[in-house]
Amino acid sequence: MKHIAAFIPEEYDRKIKQTLPYCEEFYKQIADVVKCLYTGKVSWLDVGCGTGKMAELSSDLADRLVLCDNSSDMLDIAKKRVISSSVEFVLKSVQELEYKNEFDVVTAVQVFHYLTADERRKVVGKCCDALRPSGIFITFENFAPDTEFGTELSLKRWMKYQKEHGRIESEVNTHISRYGKDYFPITINEHKRLMRECGFKAVELLWCSYMQAGLIGVK
Repeated sequence: MKHIAAFIPEEYDRKIKQTLPYCEEFYKQIADVVKCLYTGKVSWLDVGCGTGKMAELSSDLADRLVLCDNSSDMLDIAKKRVISSSVEFVLKSVQELEYKNEFDVVTAVQVFHYLTADERRKVVGKCCDALRPSGIFITFENFAPDTEFGTELSLKRWMKYQKEHGRIESEVNTHISRYGKDYFPITINEHKRLMRECGFKAVELLWCSYMQAGLIGVK
């Protein structure tokens, strides 16, 4: 099943900065973790690579970097952003990937919250399958707060952030109205449980801000 991003590729990076607090930091945190865990270059799969933001920071860390997305328009932008003989571009949805024990690192930044529960379980399992033993999976995703109070407060803060960063009220209202309808966040504990059930022997929270969380799993 193909899931459509909220913004067209040409305006994606600008709109994301207006929409997601600290979004630039997500990629920096991932690169920092990889640098801490590996002394040499790694084989790296970035799923849902979008316009190639992760690749900007990971290309120097990888001797093989595979960028996968289901949008040819996104991949075209990524190809212009990252020019290296070690980079491969793959036009496929995550559900179509069939890698087995090939990568040290798999990343997915703001990719899986569009999926149903069954689809999410399938793709997280595929990310685990793609890793070598002791490889790491790092994902940043929208998450659902544990309570109604938490959800209400978090959505209000998210609306306030977007308005303060240049989005008009109608855009903000449309974006917030997608919660639970066009994308389906799960709680942080549900993220952790799913990753463990998909084969990760260690799962930890790396980052949490507003309604986004970063998690790491070790195969």
